[in-house]
Amino acid sequence: MEPIYWLLIMVVFLVIEIITLGLTTIWFAGGSLIAFFAALLGAGLSVQVGIFVAVSVVLLIFTRPIASRYFNRNTEKTNVDSLAGKTAVVTEDINNLESRGLVQMDGNIWSARSEGDEVLKAGTLVQVVRVKGVKLLVKRVEEA
Repeated sequence: MEPIYWLLIMVVFLVIEIITLGLTTIWFAGGSLIAFFAALLGAGLSVQVGIFVAVSVVLLIFTRPIASRYFNRNTEKTNVDSLAGKTAVVTEDINNLESRGLVQMDGNIWSARSEGDEVLKAGTLVQVVRVKGVKLLVKRVEEA
């Protein structure tokens, strides 16, 4: 295969990476670059493809976790992701068996269910464990 094709493939992977910003195709662009050099040195097509696949897989396995951690370390949780761990007050008794219950948090009323099957009375202080659909999954705040 002509070396120029590997450069074109690399450009395609880089353009996709720029558009998506997902750290998904950059590794294949690296594999294409090394296959380009192999083609320049006169390697056969099967060797070029083997090098492309091997380098891409090695880059993906060994450098993606490091790069993901580095690029995503300052990501601030927003919207629903930021609710876990916050404290709320039960405004309507939470009863999972009757599928009812409301809590107030940050001035907003949310549907809520208890983490276990515990019935939580109005006025109880609870902590958000996670968000499940449009409901908050909560547990009683243990008093120190």
